[in-house]
Amino acid sequence: MRDWRPKNLCVFCGSAKGRRPEYADTAVAMGRLLAERGIGLVYGGGNIGLMGLLADACLQAGGEVTGVIPEALMKKEVGHLALTRLEVVDSMHTRKARMAELSDGFVALPGGFGTFEELCEVLTWGQLGFHEKPVGLVNVVDYFGPLIALCDRAVEDGFMRPEHRELLQAADTPAAVLAAMACHRPVKLEKWIRELKQL
Repeated sequence: MRDWRPKNLCVFCGSAKGRRPEYADTAVAMGRLLAERGIGLVYGGGNIGLMGLLADACLQAGGEVTGVIPEALMKKEVGHLALTRLEVVDSMHTRKARMAELSDGFVALPGGFGTFEELCEVLTWGQLGFHEKPVGLVNVVDYFGPLIALCDRAVEDGFMRPEHRELLQAADTPAAVLAAMACHRPVKLEKWIRELKQL
């Protein structure tokens, strides 16, 4: 994808900080990097864990931050009230759809089930041609190594096409991930469907 200049980037990450300082350091670095590059942050709207660190770092560096959070989580008082904009929506499904609508790409930092699910969903949407936006992950201290290995195994065993595997760009730092995402090439869905029908 030549001349990829995102206006907004969606970042998925944990509502916990994790046990290694590298996780928090990377969330802060990502927030600052987006602000420095004039890229708006779109994220899940929380004020805790890596989510809160990410948003605060971006705001403190002069960046714009949009949070999208379900009403049920707002009631648990985990919504970040100092953002540029906080949108409260009716469900997790609406939250994910809205974050995708607002964003020109997606990045995952370390997290748990929610982060895994959000990452896999946007990858699936890209595979099916629902969007052509790049997807990356920051593989801090090889946190995502097992997931990357699983993707490679899926290709090896015939459950994933090599071009679909390439939809996921991984690198060790936020800057390296953004550089890799700039080389994104969307999947040609029609060719894939034709080949599936011939199997």
